[in-house]
Amino acid sequence: MGSCTSQEKIKTIAPKDLKVLLAKKNVQILDVRTSEEIAQGTLKNAKFANYFDVNFTENASTKLNKSKPVYILCRSGNRSLKACKILKEKGFDVINISGGINQWKKEN
Repeated sequence: MGSCTSQEKIKTIAPKDLKVLLAKKNVQILDVRTSEEIAQGTLKNAKFANYFDVNFTENASTKLNKSKPVYILCRSGNRSLKACKILKEKGFDVINISGGINQWKKEN
């Protein structure tokens, strides 16, 4: 984990570990990129809420099941980490996908 204390509270998973999870069960994935970025490809069954939208928190909250972990994805891992912090405060069990879709594409 990083040295930043707020980051230590956010769980992180590597794309290769997510791939293993996806093969075993149906996981809840939230992609927080823009629609332009999503058009370039995303993960199967991902839900979408643009991190830059004014009502991001509300959009994300209505699409997610609070009783299941939420794996959050962006382009490189920065926005998803910020989104994790926001949604964790709202009571969601969040996991950041390190390296984002860029890393996912490299590994898959």
